[in-house]
Amino acid sequence: MSERITKNMARNIYFGGGVFAILVFAGLTMDTVGQVPKLSKSENITESVAHGKHLWEKNNCVGCHTIMGEGAYYAPELANVFERRGGGNEESFKAYMKSWMASQPMDVPNRRKMPQFNLSDKEVDDISNFLIWTSKIDDNEWPPNIEG
Repeated sequence: MSERITKNMARNIYFGGGVFAILVFAGLTMDTVGQVPKLSKSENITESVAHGKHLWEKNNCVGCHTIMGEGAYYAPELANVFERRGGGNEESFKAYMKSWMASQPMDVPNRRKMPQFNLSDKEVDDISNFLIWTSKIDDNEWPPNIEG
């Protein structure tokens, strides 16, 4: 029972497997694209949220922080900072963010120093709105613990 694989059989396996992989990839891509609007709550993106995202990128916050697991693991995860520091209350979170950003850099021994970005109150509100919006995205229970 020693069968040999012929060139035709090998070609059929190669092309058949390739077509199968492409079909699986296309199906998963279509499924993901269909779910993104529902999970991201993109209808809640305001001009303030978009400007907050712009400030996030302009000031390279992701260079130290992570958001939904993406970024540097130097500073805390910020996907759930609204729940951690604001307790779900937007006004108290914005007040917290204003005082936190104004107090940087703190000179606390054995603590990493966050730079002072000299943001206006409106810019801090926009970043706060971006972080509030981010906290409401369905991120499949990320981060795994409350402190990120």
